[in-house]
Amino acid sequence: MSTKLWYTAPAADWNEALPIGNGRLGAMIFGGVGEEHLQVNEDSVWYGGPMDRNNPDALKYLPKIREYILGGQIPEAEELMVNALSGTPQGQRPYQTLGDIHLYFSGIHGEVTDYRRGLELADAVHTVTFKVNGYAHRREIFATAADDVIVMRFETEDPAGMDLTPLLMRHKFYDYTGKYADDTIMLGAKLGGDGLDLNMMLRGRVAGGSCEVVGERLVIRGAREITLFFSAGTTFRYWNLKESVWGKLEDAMRYSYAQLKERHITDYKTLFGRVELDLRGDAAFDRIPTNERLKDIRRQDHGLTELYFNFGRYLTIACSRPGTLPSTLQGLWNKDMLGPWDCKFTININTEMNYWIAENCNLSECHTPLFDHIKRMLPNGRETARKMYGCRGFVAHHNTDIWGDTAVQDLWVPGSYWVMGAAWLCTHLWTHYEYTKDEGFLREYYPVMREAALFFLDFMIEHDGYLKTCPSVSPENTYILPSGVRGANGMGVTMDNQILRDLFTQCIRAAEILAIKDELTEQFASARGRLVPTQIGSKGQILEWDREYEEAEPGHRHISHLYGLHPSCQITVDGTPELAEAARVTLEGRLSHGGGHTGWSRAWIINHYAKLWDGEKAYENLLALYGRSTLPNMFDNHPPFQIDGNFGAAAGIAEMLVQSTADRVVLLPALPGEFASGSVCGLCVRGGAEVDLSWENGELTMCTVRAKADLDTKFVYRGKVQEVRLNAGGVKRLEAF
Repeated sequence: MSTKLWYTAPAADWNEALPIGNGRLGAMIFGGVGEEHLQVNEDSVWYGGPMDRNNPDALKYLPKIREYILGGQIPEAEELMVNALSGTPQGQRPYQTLGDIHLYFSGIHGEVTDYRRGLELADAVHTVTFKVNGYAHRREIFATAADDVIVMRFETEDPAGMDLTPLLMRHKFYDYTGKYADDTIMLGAKLGGDGLDLNMMLRGRVAGGSCEVVGERLVIRGAREITLFFSAGTTFRYWNLKESVWGKLEDAMRYSYAQLKERHITDYKTLFGRVELDLRGDAAFDRIPTNERLKDIRRQDHGLTELYFNFGRYLTIACSRPGTLPSTLQGLWNKDMLGPWDCKFTININTEMNYWIAENCNLSECHTPLFDHIKRMLPNGRETARKMYGCRGFVAHHNTDIWGDTAVQDLWVPGSYWVMGAAWLCTHLWTHYEYTKDEGFLREYYPVMREAALFFLDFMIEHDGYLKTCPSVSPENTYILPSGVRGANGMGVTMDNQILRDLFTQCIRAAEILAIKDELTEQFASARGRLVPTQIGSKGQILEWDREYEEAEPGHRHISHLYGLHPSCQITVDGTPELAEAARVTLEGRLSHGGGHTGWSRAWIINHYAKLWDGEKAYENLLALYGRSTLPNMFDNHPPFQIDGNFGAAAGIAEMLVQSTADRVVLLPALPGEFASGSVCGLCVRGGAEVDLSWENGELTMCTVRAKADLDTKFVYRGKVQEVRLNAGGVKRLEAF
């Protein structure tokens, strides 16, 4: 199993640096010799405080907007929407970099030989080794969740030891620096006038040398071994900020370096060690530096797929742990004060894609930060529903931030005025229940799902015998009106209907499980039956809007109208073959016009082909992702870097091997010929079970099922079916199908 990213030179830029994280604290490590650089992040470093941005004129002008849309006056509707629906102010808060740790090593003179840096995904430790004048140097860095600090270890065989001067920086955006204790420096800042306070500290411990604070720097002289401890935080979590940050350093320093490393690895492996993928990769490829390996993509390099899959799991653990904030567009890692798209939570696909990996790849706990954030959004979403639309329940548009903002973001007609953000997020609550069968969780979160669905009972309008969202968009895409004018807005958009079909169904099913009977559940059922069905157009494609328009951008990166294929299970090869074929036509159309040109879009396409049981096309798009949309450090490239593609593609690899719906599990549904033999252990399926598989020459040879909850489903392999009923804790080996 390939688990090592490695390189023969320090990182030349951020896209070559390697990420570490414990969910809350993260760093990008450059691996320099004379100067090491860590760009650091903390998940709550967001500019500014909460705001009420709901447009006070929205409700007044909503009827007129709808009148324009119903009358086909799309340009007039969109002009009014920009004025009357946009947030006041228009923008949400941005996620910012925490800052930088610069480590200046003096006295390293001479030729550097045997340089190697790497990130071992199996233990989440970054290592740099090299020699100077024949003396070996070893550096290890990890972000430990067990002790909630970043630990840096530097060792040398040079009898003169090391001289090191660390410095904390945050561009020019800080308010104080200097000494906190004799062995500790700190930096602090205010994150905007009404924002949070920030503090970070770096503490040193040396063997065979000295350590003191001079000005704003640590000064270390003649040390054979140096251990640095870093922590940071904001008043989002800690009201006694300095004391809290210092306390984490104090607690960590109670342990030796060996103990800290052991505690870190033990904690990390409880998550990472749950799944193992073996595609019989040639070990010779593992001896090629990762950047060179990515420059020369070879179909027979199956280890690269193992590595990419493991990297996705690693990143999930590194940036989304219980008690942290969810992963942003860049996960935990953002180098900028104002990152791309503000580095927020974009909830019209990107945030959702970040968590496709959580359940099927056995990282259910890593899903919980998203659930916590949905709760954080709930009060704001109620206000947005009431103030903007005069509706009950709660609503969110296509972005949110640390404060759970739900008002319209930006003035961008194709994206901003989409009302499905909360609805889509709430489907994740049901997905978690499907995989875990945790009825206590469902009881806690059903009221949230219910409020998201309730909004649409009030919001939708009746038109042509159907209930339709109005106004709405198909995220970020546009069409051409008969007049030749480009438009984006409309009603009864295909993705909206598919999301609502899921949400209404999930609320109905949850109510049944929880023995809740009321009029609202009946209303959900009635509304579900009046949604516009998924339609097929004149070219055999899935229609994106409620009618057939000419597409302004046929190769658009968003493929929103295939939500029903993935992540939903409304469209299946064996259940809805006509729609499945129409989905295939849709994908071919997108790709023939240059679609999949962003990393995350390509990841979505991988999942789509996996759900169409087309392993060859899924693998072809995996290779395209590696070759066209993967940076030297294996981060996904939009461009620029976005992390969603990493997560989406890793989830897609799992979908190629095992798929599940509410009533069946399909084994090896999209196995490409290149993966003729292999095994996977620990993947999860709906119904509450883990699955281990082995196959040889394209044929399933073993399947073991371990029930984590009472399990009653059927397993399908090439049309053959086996019923499986197990009590929680039960294990069953399925014999030959």
